[in-house]
Amino acid sequence: MEHASKYIHYVSRGIEIIGVGIIVVGLLFALVNFATRLRQDGAYATMRQQVGKAILLGLEVLVAADIIMTVTTEPTLQNVAVLGIVVLIRTFLSFSLEVELDGRWPWQTKQTGKGRGMMDESDGSALAKPSPQIRP
Repeated sequence: MEHASKYIHYVSRGIEIIGVGIIVVGLLFALVNFATRLRQDGAYATMRQQVGKAILLGLEVLVAADIIMTVTTEPTLQNVAVLGIVVLIRTFLSFSLEVELDGRWPWQTKQTGKGRGMMDESDGSALAKPSPQIRP
């Protein structure tokens, strides 16, 4: 079992390296894209979106690595607490970036072109329609 734990630890470290690599490559891609479109309208907003998406994806991969890491660590209260705090911080960062990029919470439905207050029909929910006005 000790050998398996050792290999799982290596896998976890490899996934962490992949997560960091995703963030670095995404940042470099966004910067190169920004530099080539510097004079165009919306270049900065596009770069922010690309960097944010790269960070979000990298954080998701890092959270996966943390979850795998829990298998290899001794289940002491301190180790579990540290891993829990790290996952909590990364999850909070992911939610914050999601709100920053999309302008809504991840569990909220996307607005369609039909106006504010309308829900997405793809989830099968009813549309929020204004009540009819009754005239005397």
